[in-house]
Amino acid sequence: MSGRDRSSALKERMAYETARIMVEQGLSDFDRARRKAAQRTGIMDRRNWPSNEAVHEAVLTQRRLFLTPDQSRASREMQVQALEAMHVFNDFAPRLVGSALMGSGDPQTGVELFLFADRPEDVLFALMERQIPWQESERSLRYPDGSRCVHPVFRFMAGDIPFQLVVLPWRAQRHPPLDPVTDRPQRGAARNEIERMLEESDSAYRFEIGR
Repeated sequence: MSGRDRSSALKERMAYETARIMVEQGLSDFDRARRKAAQRTGIMDRRNWPSNEAVHEAVLTQRRLFLTPDQSRASREMQVQALEAMHVFNDFAPRLVGSALMGSGDPQTGVELFLFADRPEDVLFALMERQIPWQESERSLRYPDGSRCVHPVFRFMAGDIPFQLVVLPWRAQRHPPLDPVTDRPQRGAARNEIERMLEESDSAYRFEIGR
């Protein structure tokens, strides 16, 4: 086996082990999970460690393979809840991002939405109008031009599911921030895309039942 092939095999093994640790232990910190995987596998050379994107893909694969029926229902329910919230905040062109969009989330990680408004207080007024209790924080996001911007985040609970509303300026629709995992523009999914996803999953479920 050539050096390149051996390194590729080690990265693949590390990606699988890191993903397994993240799924089993509910970790979201890639570096911490990689360090644990390195201790388990003995692969200490960081040149043979997988990227965040490779680990993320491995996590999605593991969840698809080993997701229990209860977990599948919980994941779908999160998307349903996300869609309802997107209707509520429709004036802010909501986009679903993160693990709930990928179908790999769980009620603990919750739902993350990008909202677009040049005045964050407009989102605050919408929360107040609907009598939704919230907590405010901030998120620093990186953009393709190398800049970093701090954006307000409003957090609230919908039943048992935590929501995060990240408020971006309208111009960020055309130039969205980078996904911290893939390092690519994080465009997310609009309402009609989530509706289509749910319709397709319902059709697949009915097909399986009818077989």
